[in-house]
Amino acid sequence: MTDLLYTIDLYIFYFFNQSLSNPTLDKFFSIITSVNNWLIAYIVLLGITFKYGGSRGKIAVIFVLIMITVTDQLGHKIIKEYFARPRPCNILNNVITPQGCSGTYSFPSNHAFNNFAAATFFSFLFPNFRIILFITAFLIAISRVYLGLHYPSDIIGGAILGMIFGYIFSEIVLMIETKIKKLK
Repeated sequence: MTDLLYTIDLYIFYFFNQSLSNPTLDKFFSIITSVNNWLIAYIVLLGITFKYGGSRGKIAVIFVLIMITVTDQLGHKIIKEYFARPRPCNILNNVITPQGCSGTYSFPSNHAFNNFAAATFFSFLFPNFRIILFITAFLIAISRVYLGLHYPSDIIGGAILGMIFGYIFSEIVLMIETKIKKLK
């Protein structure tokens, strides 16, 4: 069974990394995968949420920063070290890597973990933005496969973990918001 799942993982990996490969997608996925390219958007969106989101927005900004710190460190320092799965670009032949290949471990994808955590978190708190949040998280996550840095299963694992953490942290925010309202 493990061999079958790995074969499926490789088939999907090579479809995104090899079959879809072209200069336009190389540029697109290289841009959206970089956290640095999103920093200004993150700061502006958090500022808008804090200013116009009421008490929920203020609590959400504080807790999304805590949540991303937790998910990022948990994924990078604990889960990746535990599984120690090499990146596909480090062990497979003919992997196309428009951005080069990092030497860190592959499972889970922290890009998927963090972005699906944020998408889930904000979709529970501000459901009108659910579609754009999940499309963005998906595109960022799939960029990692396209760029040869992760297997699809790394993305799925990171997304599932992210959705779990996003849900838990959104419930904490809603609980705090309820308690604050009762105090007023």
